[in-house]
Amino acid sequence: MSEVSRAGTWLLGEKSVSRMGYGTMQLAGPQVFGPPRDRNAAISVLRAALESGITHFDTSDFYGPHITNQIVREALSPYRDDVTLVTKIGVKRGEKGQWNRALTPEAINEAVHDNLRNLGLEVLDVVNLRLMFNPAKPVEGDITEPLEALIALKEQGLIRELGISNATLQQVTQARSMTEIVCVQNMYNLANRQDDAMIDLMAAENIAYVPFFPLGGFTPLQSAELDRVAAEHDATPKQVALAWLLQRSPNILLIPGTSSLAHLRENIASVNVELSDDAVAELDAIAG
Repeated sequence: MSEVSRAGTWLLGEKSVSRMGYGTMQLAGPQVFGPPRDRNAAISVLRAALESGITHFDTSDFYGPHITNQIVREALSPYRDDVTLVTKIGVKRGEKGQWNRALTPEAINEAVHDNLRNLGLEVLDVVNLRLMFNPAKPVEGDITEPLEALIALKEQGLIRELGISNATLQQVTQARSMTEIVCVQNMYNLANRQDDAMIDLMAAENIAYVPFFPLGGFTPLQSAELDRVAAEHDATPKQVALAWLLQRSPNILLIPGTSSLAHLRENIASVNVELSDDAVAELDAIAG
């Protein structure tokens, strides 16, 4: 039994995935733009993640752009049957790396075909519609047009499952009224708890919740409480932050990213951290 399996699995549509997954965002160059400094190292990290038991890989063709998906293809193709690749569309990078909204039907179609080509697939396992009404946080807005475009591509057989990202509860509800949604991907971590109610609702509906920036993103999580709990559990603060997410709800799937083998192993080892009730209560108070 692999270490990763200690965290259990969850269904994304019809496929079971490891709750401890891997996000490819950090495999591109600085600011997720351009090539990595060491392409071979990026390939090694991906292969090590697979060998560790991880079967859930989160990626996007706007990482790089194109470069990260090409690295994923080189490292993991031909893909094992138990591997699930989850990608996202809704963004097009500018010449200087800007994160521009790309939610027209034409942009949706182009992005899906870019992902297919660069990943070397005939069908995408899961595609998240990444909303860009405000790139930094969920903001209300009508999602009908881009989601209809994705539904049409799914009906053509190019996509198996759909998800939604950077979305409000109202947008998740609208999406679910139009099609089946297998996952919601929003920012959530110890210090950013705005989706607590959504996580519980999604768990009741057997829908995966996938927190991006589980370790705080570009501003790492830091607190005296986190450091204290980590010391008590003979773990690093990052491991405790990931362990807290795993214990928060069974439908939470983790996709921490790294370009370092050492950090990959550190992240995976978080599945061995069992937080006491007192520790969880102390950590819960951080967001308060």
